[in-house]
Amino acid sequence: MKETILAVDPSLRGTGFAILERQAGKPRCLHFGVIKNSPRLLHSGCLVAIHEQLGDAIARFSPEAMAIESVIYVQSYPTAITLGSARGAALLAAAQRGLPIHEYAPRRVKQAVVGRGGAQKAQVAFMVRALLGMTVTPPPDAADAIAIGLTHFQSADAASRRKVPLERI
Repeated sequence: MKETILAVDPSLRGTGFAILERQAGKPRCLHFGVIKNSPRLLHSGCLVAIHEQLGDAIARFSPEAMAIESVIYVQSYPTAITLGSARGAALLAAAQRGLPIHEYAPRRVKQAVVGRGGAQKAQVAFMVRALLGMTVTPPPDAADAIAIGLTHFQSADAASRRKVPLERI
C-alpha cells in the first residue's frame, strides 16, 4: 500500500514543504521546496502565496494527509501572531481539499529524526539526507518539512503497533 503526505514547516517568509511517499514501509521524498516571500511583500500577500503554492502541490501530488509543525512557544506576541497566520494559510489549503491534518511538536520532530530534541537545523538536514539516501542536502526549511513527514510516518507506525485486535467470543 502506498501512502503520500504533504509535510509543512510554516513561516511567513520561508515555508518549507515536502511531498513524501511511503510504500512497503520505505519512505522517499518525491518533491521539496521553500515558499520564499520577499521582505517587501505585505503580510497578506505572503499568506496568499503560502495558500496558493501549497494548494498547487496538493493538486499536483494528491497527498492523503498533511503533517505540519504545531504551535511553538515564542516570547514575542508579534512573532506568535505571524507564525500563526502562516500556519493558518497552510492549514486552510489542506482543509479546503479535505486532507486530514496531523500536528507534531518541533522537539518531537528533532527527536524522531536526529535522536535529540535540541538538534540544530544543520543536523536535521544531514539526517534527512542520510535517512532517505538523498543526493542533495535540502535547504533548512525544506529539511524541517521532510523531518515532519518522517515523524508522521514513524508516529503512524507506533499507533498501528498499539492497536490490539478484538477477538469475537
